[in-house]
Amino acid sequence: MSSVEAARELLGEFPVVDGHNDLPWALREQVRYDLGARDIGRPQNAHLHTDIPRLREGGVGAQYWSVYVRSDLPDPVPATLEQIDCVRQLLAHYPADLAPALTAADMDTARRDGRIASLMGAEGGHSIGGSLGTLRGLYALGVRYMTLTHNDNVEWADSATDEPNVGGLSAFGREVVREMNRLGMLVDLSHVAATTMRDALDTSSAPVIFSHSSSRAVCDHPRNIPDDVLERLPANGGMAMVTFVPKFVLQAAVDWTAAADDNMRAHGFHHLDTTAEAMKVHRAFEERNPRPVATAATVADHLDHMREVAGVDHLGIGGDYDGTAFTPDGLNDVSGYPNLIAELLDRGWSRSDLAKLTWKNAVRVLDAAEDVARGQQAARGPSNATIAELDG
Repeated sequence: MSSVEAARELLGEFPVVDGHNDLPWALREQVRYDLGARDIGRPQNAHLHTDIPRLREGGVGAQYWSVYVRSDLPDPVPATLEQIDCVRQLLAHYPADLAPALTAADMDTARRDGRIASLMGAEGGHSIGGSLGTLRGLYALGVRYMTLTHNDNVEWADSATDEPNVGGLSAFGREVVREMNRLGMLVDLSHVAATTMRDALDTSSAPVIFSHSSSRAVCDHPRNIPDDVLERLPANGGMAMVTFVPKFVLQAAVDWTAAADDNMRAHGFHHLDTTAEAMKVHRAFEERNPRPVATAATVADHLDHMREVAGVDHLGIGGDYDGTAFTPDGLNDVSGYPNLIAELLDRGWSRSDLAKLTWKNAVRVLDAAEDVARGQQAARGPSNATIAELDG
């Protein structure tokens, strides 16, 4: 049996829980949520990284759909609600394949039923508009993690890719973390500054996650996780879900991406724009400046290091498909996960370790967050604190 065949067999029993997929944003940008124009029940290779046939081919058993909206939108809260509605439309449109999931038990039920457990994660604290009531509203609508920032700071938390403002988490930011713990919403530390990571770990009484981040020691990009933070995950119980984005995993791609982003801005596009017009500009730049190519082995290098630092019980996968213009060779779209598992098998990862990486760790972490929430809800009610009250 080849390594890829062995990987597919393993994924048949312990499928991938992927921490982050931006399909809802791609559907918003490309077709304004018209599922008829982007029927993901059929292959959409020309337009998307993600469709149901390729999710099945890739051995995906659970997906956190990102309900991301850009932080520079004038009204991020209603835009986030539209993203949530998009996921709900997907669930209604493809009930034989996609199962709504709110709990760890729901994830296991979907796996037994042969459906893909579908959870939601909000990407960026701007999605709550500075309101703990709005945070609770997102949880009530099914959001099960929130990334504290995206690429820009929020009033109460510093981003990895913005100038420091509050030095990590403000007093209100720490209250956001505590309220997320009380709800059972996972605190996601992808995108945040290292100071914010450390403050959140100091504050959180529940396991945290990194829904799509890799190792800073392997690739020195501020979006990645420093070793001192990885070392704290065992005590916290959380997990780091390695991402595939070349500019975060391959050092040579970091410099190339900076130049490509400058080129996008020079042509009047946001550097994260993946519309057809923006991609023409990207491709023209790439023709003039060949792109450094990451592979499944590049991602495996991160996982090898992260396992050494944090331990295999604290690792997962968060590909960031449909949220990036470029992907590694062999991990071109959501059908590629068996290639990564095959690479790890070839490196000596055991079947039990890989089962933790793909499925068991993610289910355990959500279950643990639910357990913390039950205890906290018995002890105290909702917080109605405001930024003005706590931060002055």
